[in-house]
Amino acid sequence: MKYSRIIAGTMTWGKWGKQHSTSEMITLMNHCVENNITTFDHADIYGDYTNEEDFGKAFNKSEIQREDIQLISKCGIQFDVKERSNRVKHYDYGKDYIISSVERSLKMLQTDYLDLLLLHRPSPLMNPSEIAEAVDKLREDGKIRQFGVSNFTPSQIQLIEKGVQVDANQVEFSLSSNGVMKDGTLDDCITYDRLAMSWSPLGSYFREESKVNTRIKKVLAELTKKYDATEDQLLLAWVLTHPSKVHPVVGTATPKRLKKAMEAIAIDLELQDWFLLLEANEGHEVA
Repeated sequence: MKYSRIIAGTMTWGKWGKQHSTSEMITLMNHCVENNITTFDHADIYGDYTNEEDFGKAFNKSEIQREDIQLISKCGIQFDVKERSNRVKHYDYGKDYIISSVERSLKMLQTDYLDLLLLHRPSPLMNPSEIAEAVDKLREDGKIRQFGVSNFTPSQIQLIEKGVQVDANQVEFSLSSNGVMKDGTLDDCITYDRLAMSWSPLGSYFREESKVNTRIKKVLAELTKKYDATEDQLLLAWVLTHPSKVHPVVGTATPKRLKKAMEAIAIDLELQDWFLLLEANEGHEVA
């Protein structure tokens, strides 16, 4: 299964962000496809369970062919919101819930299948055999093509694989949040040929002022000149350089930034420049 190297994260397209109209979503979807961003990342909870429906309406009215894009969605998190009769935020990975959640996502997205289904976050009550039954049923019915997880550790993946193969893991990975390249998570993706995806690939750099980001900014000031690239492109290039072949899930809903994100793929970040940025983040040279 081929996914675009840059994945469009849709979390901020609707209620939780830009609140795009149907026509605005169509324009943004077309812009993504025109720039070879063909994979769209969803979750049932986005927009308090409204994002998938908004995207589906736009997709249905667009002229984009289903076979030309890939749709990812996640399930498992249950919010305490008026749309649901939940008393507390929790995780539900029961067979019936996984199947019903996927069926709802398909209805909302107005599609017959998901290219990839992810379990959104690990639960202490996960039952691998029950999860496997749900995944097997969804595959048999042609409702999902691949199955993976999000925010799982290697040991949690090992647990799930008692019942079913895990094809992908979507985790937080950026220069400023790089624990997954130290705790074995990305090693696991390489070892077992899992699709590695990173959410929040730009990290905290544009969100907060800190001593760490001041150090990073100093290095980026030189590298932007050297590579004729923007700061966000270089931060993406840092993530893209990792041998696990990470696919960044870019959360922006701004067309110009999406285009620049795709252009970051062409940046061949030199080895020592990669380590200069790592050193700036860590505050010391590597051991």
